Amino acid sequence: MIILGLTGSIGMGKSTTAGLFARQGIPVFDADRAVRQLYQNDTAVIRAIGARFPKAVRAGKIDRKALIEAVHGEPQALADLERIVHPAVAAARQCWLDAARARGERIVLFDIPLLFETGAQSQVDKVIVVSAPAQMQKERVLARPGMTEAHFERLHAAQMPDQEKRRRADFVIDTSKGLAHAARQVQSILQQLEENRSPSRTQS
Repeated sequence: MIILGLTGSIGMGKSTTAGLFARQGIPVFDADRAVRQLYQNDTAVIRAIGARFPKAVRAGKIDRKALIEAVHGEPQALADLERIVHPAVAAARQCWLDAARARGERIVLFDIPLLFETGAQSQVDKVIVVSAPAQMQKERVLARPGMTEAHFERLHAAQMPDQEKRRRADFVIDTSKGLAHAARQVQSILQQLEENRSPSRTQS
């Protein structure tokens, strides 16, 4: 099995690109979706977050907006949250991966926004970074409902620079030229992987 890690900064088109892999029949583990599910259904995670951030729990669920407000501008609070959430996400990812292996999947993809920041690149065989010019990135993000330039700048500053992500990548997908162009890049990557299959360092 080949495990791909997909990442990219905000506004680069990562989620759309993950969908293009899914269209090619590649199973996708969505880390953001896993976090949302934990916040809604995992009693241990909800209890741990509630103990650290009492105002973030409402009606037995995590209120994401309240949680964001609680950790904003507070590095220690954010670190505390990550210590709760990251192991739970990793456990969910491993369970998902075990099921994919049992089904005999040849290629799978982890969609992880903070792939490098959390050290998850060590868990994949190839890293794919989604990228676009900085001005296009900014325009995309500012077009989102409720987004302000100040908020964008805070999010942008908190992420690893796009240039560094591209430097560390095995493949870079340029999303600046439309969906069809991105889809062709996805197909090319999958073709290269199939043509150059070798034993995976993560295969058990």
